[in-house]
Amino acid sequence: MSELSTENWMAILLFIALIAWSIAIFLFGRISVKHIEREMKKEGIEPPVWDKGIGSIIVTYSLIMVFPKLNPTIVDFEAVRRHTRKEDKRLAYFLQTSSAIFFTIMFTIAYLYGPES
Repeated sequence: MSELSTENWMAILLFIALIAWSIAIFLFGRISVKHIEREMKKEGIEPPVWDKGIGSIIVTYSLIMVFPKLNPTIVDFEAVRRHTRKEDKRLAYFLQTSSAIFFTIMFTIAYLYGPES
């Protein structure tokens, strides 16, 4: 049985982190963003027009939930906080944590195993 090298272990870790990050994005988008936008629509607040299909609102909403002092002007942050449930906050933490882990592993691999130039 062959031993796995450090490079192989890093690739496996990166793949696992990618799967976790993908699940976090999917769940947060389908559960939290849909709920917040539905509740905001009941108040007459329309979703931002600049986010038609690119999905950057997922990151914006999760950052608003994770960092309470963050007040971006591109969305109605007070409405987002008003409609945030405990479940949404947990998903936002999961999304931010999995993002940090994925990018840390990715940049570590790039630094250690990237081109020598």
